[in-house]
Amino acid sequence: MYPEAIVKPMKAELTTAGFEELTSPEDVSKAIKSEGTVLVVVNSVCGCAAGAARPGVKKSLENVKKPGKLTTVFAGFDLEAVSEARKHFTPYPPSSPAIALFKNGELVHFVERHSIEGHNAMAISEHLKAVYDEFC
Repeated sequence: MYPEAIVKPMKAELTTAGFEELTSPEDVSKAIKSEGTVLVVVNSVCGCAAGAARPGVKKSLENVKKPGKLTTVFAGFDLEAVSEARKHFTPYPPSSPAIALFKNGELVHFVERHSIEGHNAMAISEHLKAVYDEFC
């Protein structure tokens, strides 16, 4: 597990942008099963989370259409919450960072790490905006 001192500022990048931290399995289940659209960002300490995922997700929120609920779990820190979130990501294997969009409790879109690595924040943002336009 990563030390809190390292994780805290990385969590804050999303929570200060309006994301709710999900730190327990119950929080995750409740959020995912809620009505409407729910974005779940699996945050991480890796470089692609810092350079592409977090900035891209934040920029994507400039879209007219966007998810009704913004949430995040942190891989390597909120272990039980991440484990519960990953149960809802089937058939996708564990991945961090990752971005999942749920609509009325159903997974409708998933962005795996390999689709984040090697891409910049703008590419992630534009991809997510197209997803929001389709599902939100």
